[in-house]
Amino acid sequence: MLIAMPLGIGIGYLLATLEFPGRRPLIVLTQGLLASPTVVVGLILYLLLSRQGVLGQLQLLFTQTAMVIGQILIALPVLIAFSLSAIQGADPRARETAVGLGASAPRIAWTMLVEVRFALMAAVCSAFGRVVSEIGCSLMVGGNIAGVTRNIPTAIALETSKGEFAQGIALGIVLLVVALGINSAFAFFQGESRR
Repeated sequence: MLIAMPLGIGIGYLLATLEFPGRRPLIVLTQGLLASPTVVVGLILYLLLSRQGVLGQLQLLFTQTAMVIGQILIALPVLIAFSLSAIQGADPRARETAVGLGASAPRIAWTMLVEVRFALMAAVCSAFGRVVSEIGCSLMVGGNIAGVTRNIPTAIALETSKGEFAQGIALGIVLLVVALGINSAFAFFQGESRR
């Protein structure tokens, strides 16, 4: 999320504020990727990172790095689409005021992002929710290797496939507590910043 957030929000801002050839198809593609199954993202990444793949010489398959790349690719469409929507829906007077006061391009961008910060927090929560719950890509490019690439969702899948439902449920509760805790922190900061 720390890597995907600045990338996704930055790309969303650029798509919302710049006109260039191919912009509309890029927006449609990004919005279409919102519904992409995570296992398909994992399959494409697997094909790229396998020995015969374009990026095979990097030897990233079945590593934590491959899993991080997959998580970034899963989070990006959510962050881009929601950021784009938030910035396009912002009050145009905020941008006009910043331009009228002679603000630089980075200052204008910062002003707009602050203006839509609550919508951006919702985008981050949605992207986090998609990433923390995904299993398909992690299994495809991580391999569920104990002590190396096993995470909570892949461990839940493994335990339930072995018939260890109590262990799977316990891990599920841990994952829910972590997800609810992080989302509660976001909600708290949203409420604090409104004051």
